[in-house]
Amino acid sequence: MTQPELIPPLPSPAPLLKAMIPSDAQCRSWWHKHGMMEHIKRHSQLVADIATELARLAVHTHPECITDPDPGDWVQTVRAAGLLHDLGKTYTIHHGGSHSLLGATWAMSLTGNPRIAQGIIHHVHWPGALDPGAAFLPLAIVYSDKRVMHDSVVSLEQRFADLLERYGHTEHSRAAIAHTFEQGRELETILSTFLGEDLHAYCSHRRWMVG
Repeated sequence: MTQPELIPPLPSPAPLLKAMIPSDAQCRSWWHKHGMMEHIKRHSQLVADIATELARLAVHTHPECITDPDPGDWVQTVRAAGLLHDLGKTYTIHHGGSHSLLGATWAMSLTGNPRIAQGIIHHVHWPGALDPGAAFLPLAIVYSDKRVMHDSVVSLEQRFADLLERYGHTEHSRAAIAHTFEQGRELETILSTFLGEDLHAYCSHRRWMVG
């Protein structure tokens, strides 16, 4: 009687990378590793500074939305998502593709942190309900990114006027930019109520470099 062939055992699955909360220095080292352009670094720094301030406000006004035992870790997670939100942009400028998708993939590989990856992949447009109590991190990154034009803090109106000038070359692109602008305005109102601050004025008149 012929003996059945032995089936080799399946390889053990690779251990999952433990989710990390990268420091500012670690995020900047990844900027360097992925060849981030200088103006994108300046933009990312400002987006992170605004998102950090929003998170610090939330710690005091809505501590229930904090998802880490240590509020400081939670704030740093939001900040890291801001620092890394354009990690894939330099590559896609040269080679094409979605910078948010690529950046989220790289960030997930580097950090094992799905919350940071979520903030990156959805930083252009949030596909769900605008509920900061349930999705504070990605909404903070969406809003912060919409307040920084190149390396300056501006109003939503200024930011989207610039986007229309640079990218609104077709009816489809203009409609997409208008849709994103309307979401940004609604989000500004919702976050202002949530945090107890008029963010339109608050973001315009504060210095956002927080370290």
